[in-house]
Amino acid sequence: MRTVGTVSRGVRLPIVKQGEDLVQIVTDAVTAMAEEQRIAFHEKDVVAVTESVVARVQGNYVTVEEIAEDCRAKFGTDEIGIVFPILSRNRIAICLKGFAKAFKKAYILMSYPSDEVGNHLFDEDLLDEKGVNPYSDVLDEARYRELFGYEKHRFTGVDYIEYYKELFRAEGCETEFVFANDCRAILKYTKQVLCCDIHTRERSRRRLLAAGAEKALTMADLMNAPVNGSGYNKQYGLYGSNKATETTVKLFPRDCETFVSALQESLKQATGVEMNCMIYGDGAFKDPVGKIWELADPVVSPAFTRGLSGTPNELKLKYLADNDFSDLKGEELSVAMKEAIRQKQGSLVGQMASEGTTPRQLTDLLGSLSDLTSGSGDKGTPVVFIQGYFDTYAEQ
Repeated sequence: MRTVGTVSRGVRLPIVKQGEDLVQIVTDAVTAMAEEQRIAFHEKDVVAVTESVVARVQGNYVTVEEIAEDCRAKFGTDEIGIVFPILSRNRIAICLKGFAKAFKKAYILMSYPSDEVGNHLFDEDLLDEKGVNPYSDVLDEARYRELFGYEKHRFTGVDYIEYYKELFRAEGCETEFVFANDCRAILKYTKQVLCCDIHTRERSRRRLLAAGAEKALTMADLMNAPVNGSGYNKQYGLYGSNKATETTVKLFPRDCETFVSALQESLKQATGVEMNCMIYGDGAFKDPVGKIWELADPVVSPAFTRGLSGTPNELKLKYLADNDFSDLKGEELSVAMKEAIRQKQGSLVGQMASEGTTPRQLTDLLGSLSDLTSGSGDKGTPVVFIQGYFDTYAEQ
């Protein structure tokens, strides 16, 4: 009997630079890894490449000046309402510098007690202690400070209100903070709005326009085309960007379908095996201690080959063991389990035997596994090689 199921391996790459042939670099690294580790390739193996190195070789960067120019062109006003920016020095701080350069006055609407991805301004238990209803109460900065003080983020040690205020002050932009969880609260201050929320952005835009906003754009509408030869992302704009320097951000990669198709073909030419390929960004999981939901990218995977489409279609082995095969044990139980797996047909959605299996897109699951494997620091493994993910207990 096989003793190993899914295996995820981080694959080291050299430090890649703009203009390099990433398809060949990844192909060489994966084949070298297999030779070193004495690994045989199989159909349905997965090669996942982090979005960061794809965008890096594309040179998909923009500066704060280019962000500011795009803001001026698309809004044409001196003041702006900025709705629901997440709390992140890496993800949005440099974008905020660009916004600050473009306007003289910014009304910044912050959600509370946390941002969209789970970064907390303060402990949510304080809401009960202070008698605040986060669904209806709108607070100005003075009232917010009176109620919740100057608490710093437990992991970063940053007071994000003060940090963001200083970003705007440094660019000569006056700020006024408002705290509410209904995006329409911003319309009391301005009718020109930039939605910075990620996964709820289209709902926010729709609600704002219906409530009287004169203009409501999202961050996908900024840097979705080149500004003076800059980088861009036609689909996601500034979403998925990361800090590169104090004055530049790296955007989410573009032309991703072309890349994964080319990588799949290159690997097939090198190994004789057609593997699955994908680009991954943030995984989609929640930290139970810090309460941070990791997904600050607009999607986990912006592109993947056809074999990674869909959702898992799995039987719950412990359900079968406790119910259908409760009278069996040992080899007899093992044989019955394997036969049930082989005999499963069509979608198992709604069947009790699949209850409790993970109802998520395969690429979200694989992207989360890849993100956890590669980490976000100095591991140096922006490629993840996954084997056995699609194997079942029935495989010998």
